[in-house]
Amino acid sequence: MEPSINRTAEQIVAHDQPLKDARPPVLVRELSAADRERLLTHFFALDEDDRLLRFGQVVPDRVIENYVRNINFSNDKVFGVFGGALELIGVGHLAYLPAEGDKRTAEFGVSVLESARGRGVGSKLFERAAMRSRNTHVSVLYMHCLSRNSTMMHIAKKSGMKIEYAYGEADAYLSLAPADQTSIVTEMLQEQAAVFDYAMKRQAQRASQVFQAFIPAAANAA
Repeated sequence: MEPSINRTAEQIVAHDQPLKDARPPVLVRELSAADRERLLTHFFALDEDDRLLRFGQVVPDRVIENYVRNINFSNDKVFGVFGGALELIGVGHLAYLPAEGDKRTAEFGVSVLESARGRGVGSKLFERAAMRSRNTHVSVLYMHCLSRNSTMMHIAKKSGMKIEYAYGEADAYLSLAPADQTSIVTEMLQEQAAVFDYAMKRQAQRASQVFQAFIPAAANAA
């Protein structure tokens, strides 16, 4: 005699699971000099308070433009998370500091658009930056921010960083393990997934543009 199976319960679980995980994964792609205009658009979209938290002071557009134009992509690493319209909803900048003997340190800064917060974008950018740091022989990952920067403080505490507070500012340090085969392969796979995701979003955007252009033509022909 075959055991009784509650297929109705199985169907409920099967259909309920996608609803719980309906939010798309946060995929982080490495940026290049070709993305400067998108970076400008991202930073220009930050309001005064967000600019204060990201740069330590309220900076005008001309300062942001100078900052973006002078990013050295051959030395520093910049990572981004793209929205459905190929806009940068989150940006992480990993800057390598001058080495002190065998000790190599990198500084991380992050910004996330208000519309994309609460999805773990900042944490994913930090994780990718930490992995790249490991894989490029960085021993300490460093963050400096205002102590009221709740996003950066959350990332620092979640990652187990050592935090030092002084005069309304905070310095956070994370000691990194040496690179290994797992960290190298993991970063490679993450980058491939992000590149594929970007390509799919770009294809969808182009298809939408063609469709939108077709509608007026079809209406005029009618």
